[in-house]
Amino acid sequence: MEIELLTVGKTTIKFVSEGIDEYLKRLKHYITYRITPLPDIKKNASLNAERQKEAEGEIILSRLQASDYVILLDERGKEYSSIEFSDFLEKQMIAGRKRVVFVVGGPYGFSGAIYERADGKISLSRMTFNHEMVRLFFTEQVYRAMTILRGEPYHHE
Repeated sequence: MEIELLTVGKTTIKFVSEGIDEYLKRLKHYITYRITPLPDIKKNASLNAERQKEAEGEIILSRLQASDYVILLDERGKEYSSIEFSDFLEKQMIAGRKRVVFVVGGPYGFSGAIYERADGKISLSRMTFNHEMVRLFFTEQVYRAMTILRGEPYHHE
């Protein structure tokens, strides 16, 4: 199974990029994981929030394959503990999923078309995080999940 994180916009905060790079290096030993930044659509006078979500949604949909299992990182999604998240990933592996795609939307969230395409939603927290920080937090949680599944000592409980 491979995991892809689709993000609207690039990571520009240096320490966030460095943290992501560290976990990407670690993840190579466990699973194919990649982060794919999509073009950031800037709001302007002719583009309201709804139209911006639709434009971002079109770009997201263009990157998805019919067989992808798509999970939105959404504030209204299901919250997991780290162990529960590792169980979730293990179930996706057992189910024989080729590719699980997690999606971080733009500043206004997701379009209706993206919600319709999604197979589920996960919330990292009830708190709101900077979208760049979400990339780091999520990547670390995927790494943590892999170490939990292997019984390695990274996670303490």
